[in-house]
Amino acid sequence: MADPIPTTRRSRTVLALGMIVLFVDGYDLFILGTVGPSLLAYEPWGATPAALGLLASVTALGMPLGAIAAGWAGDVWGRRLPLTLSLGWISIWMLLSALAPTVELFAATRLATGVGLGALIPLVVAFVTDWAPPHRRSLFVGIALTGVAFGGLAASLLGRAVLPDMHFQTLFLVGAIPLLLTPFVWRLVPHEVPETDPEAATGPAPDHTGNKAAQLFAPDYRVATGLFWAATFVGLVLVYGASAWLPTLMVDAGYDLTSSLEFAITFNLGAIIGTVAVTLVADRGFLKATTVTCFLVAAGAMLVLSTPQPRWLLLVMSALAGLGALGTQNLVNSYVARFYPPRLRGTALGFSLGVGRIGAIVGPSYLAAVTILITIPDAGFYAFVVPAVIGALTIAFVPTRPSTRTAAPALETPA
Repeated sequence: MADPIPTTRRSRTVLALGMIVLFVDGYDLFILGTVGPSLLAYEPWGATPAALGLLASVTALGMPLGAIAAGWAGDVWGRRLPLTLSLGWISIWMLLSALAPTVELFAATRLATGVGLGALIPLVVAFVTDWAPPHRRSLFVGIALTGVAFGGLAASLLGRAVLPDMHFQTLFLVGAIPLLLTPFVWRLVPHEVPETDPEAATGPAPDHTGNKAAQLFAPDYRVATGLFWAATFVGLVLVYGASAWLPTLMVDAGYDLTSSLEFAITFNLGAIIGTVAVTLVADRGFLKATTVTCFLVAAGAMLVLSTPQPRWLLLVMSALAGLGALGTQNLVNSYVARFYPPRLRGTALGFSLGVGRIGAIVGPSYLAAVTILITIPDAGFYAFVVPAVIGALTIAFVPTRPSTRTAAPALETPA
């Protein structure tokens, strides 16, 4: 059956723009992990592994506020204004991160950067979902979200090229460049939000009144809302824990800095290629099953990475870990966006990612605590397995979407 809404020029423009914006998010997310070994070796700051975990957690600390506020603002005022402001905000604070003379001031700039970073994903996922063809939504959202992995890949490649020869703060200067993109974002992001959703056409009648956050706990949505929040929490423990610690864990496993960054590169390549592949399956009606499977792939890959294996196999496992962490969170975001109607989409994504960002705060410090308290060399890898298994269980219990209980299932059976 042909899609009710064709892949128009607007939908392709929105997709490309969303991918570019999330490239910025990915670069700023992974840059701290990329410079981690160099930051720890920078004697004037005297940073410890615990301090590195704290820096990553501080970055994530501002994200819940950004995510919740931006998701709500996007539903009320449209996606354009909060997205443009968030991108400009991030650029300014990345510049200040590059100029920070002490680790304390550096931490403060990362906290402020986190507020802007928290806003980008819910806004981009919402406006890409708004304008994507209904039966290609997981694919469009997945492709847009590969921007995060491409940004992380760019951070790893740049770090591999210039570290340790250049000062690690130089890499934060690159994060100021997106300030030049803000006029284009303002011009190209659609201001309006679609009033109707073909996937939700048979669902409950829209209620445009009342508190949007309270509507997430209406009878049709309350169970799914709680489960999505839990899945996002553990998913972001995986994403932010891996982004902050993977290069350092590989150094601890005996690899030099250049080799450890190669694992970060394959991690992001796996997220990019894997996300596109699994969203094609998800759009055939297997979104839940695909998401559960990818969480379990993350657990398996981290277990293998903890064992002595040929280098080629460890690189493959690093790619699968990228799929299981970043790729799975991309699927969770797509699932949330498709589960709720347009009037609640931004709010649902904002709260899911906002509450889930507690996992982003906990993740790096959780990994730091495990590596400090459990002295066996592979403890950091084992620490990733628990949240991955919990994520698989939470998604497995998400109920059927309200609009599919009396209509052809859009999320549970093949199209």
